[in-house]
Amino acid sequence: MTALDDYCELCDLPRSQCVHGLPPAPKPVVTSPPKPRKRVAATSRAPETPPRPMNRRWTPPEALRPLILEVLQEAGGELETDELFLELEILADDRLLPGDRETTPEGELRWRYAARRARMALINEGLMTKGTPGVWKLAGPGR
Repeated sequence: MTALDDYCELCDLPRSQCVHGLPPAPKPVVTSPPKPRKRVAATSRAPETPPRPMNRRWTPPEALRPLILEVLQEAGGELETDELFLELEILADDRLLPGDRETTPEGELRWRYAARRARMALINEGLMTKGTPGVWKLAGPGR
């Protein structure tokens, strides 16, 4: 081996000091203590005990479904989306939670997003139809 072979071609340092000629340094082994597991209570609730009420931040879509049907029935079975949202906001104003006035990551008010989800559930149940874009419409002769 010559003295020229002992130098790196990339950084002109002796191979003993060069990062290119050395194998990667071993990664340090980090051990952390195991996380304690949560214990599940062996006893269960008595069947007559009601479940704890949930504190919700915003109104679920299920709560808006009957209100949407009510607004559409009063309007004769169909309504443009903007008008429906206006009527629905008036009807549900006392039921909306503070978080309903916040916006989703897409920028839509949370209660409107919940109303759109409720609409899709009503369409899937056959109580509403998709119909014309921008118009919410009750299905069939039950209008």
